[in-house]
Amino acid sequence: MFDKIDRLKFRLFLRQKNKEMKKGLLALFLLVGIVNSAISQRYAYVDTQYILDQMPEYAEAQIQLDKASEQWQEEIEILFLDVDKKRKDYEVEAILLPAEIKKQREKEIADAEIKAREMQKKRFGVGGDLFAKREELIKPIQDKIFNAIQDIASERNYAFVFDKANQSNLLYADPKYDISDQVLRNMGIKIDND
Repeated sequence: MFDKIDRLKFRLFLRQKNKEMKKGLLALFLLVGIVNSAISQRYAYVDTQYILDQMPEYAEAQIQLDKASEQWQEEIEILFLDVDKKRKDYEVEAILLPAEIKKQREKEIADAEIKAREMQKKRFGVGGDLFAKREELIKPIQDKIFNAIQDIASERNYAFVFDKANQSNLLYADPKYDISDQVLRNMGIKIDND
């Protein structure tokens, strides 16, 4: 009778170990599959700032943006200079002015200051004229670069293409995986080392 109980315990022990081995093998196969798929994925990177620097249309767009920005900045500075002049004139004349005219002049100064701040916000604020102008001039160039990257990535089966520019988290990149020159060629731009 003791033999039968030992044999049953042994069989249960073997079944339990068999289930654990199957789970372990399944986990091992899953791990091997995941590692294999990660290894088989191809990676590349681009330096979009380098690409932009090679594009004449980007340089032209930057010049246009700079001109518009300078013009708008001068316009705003004139408005703030006018506010300062009105304020200084008021401070000099305030002692001699009657209360009603003082209030009128203070309102004029406040209105001029509000107008200057609103113009500053309109030109340089979030969604302002500078943002819209940048969107108008730069977005088509960025789209052109993105489409070229996408073409090369699908042609060469890259799973990921990282951007090395603009403080990305790419800490090291082997130059042999840099496809920036290929992107430029794809867009028809000649580069110095061709």
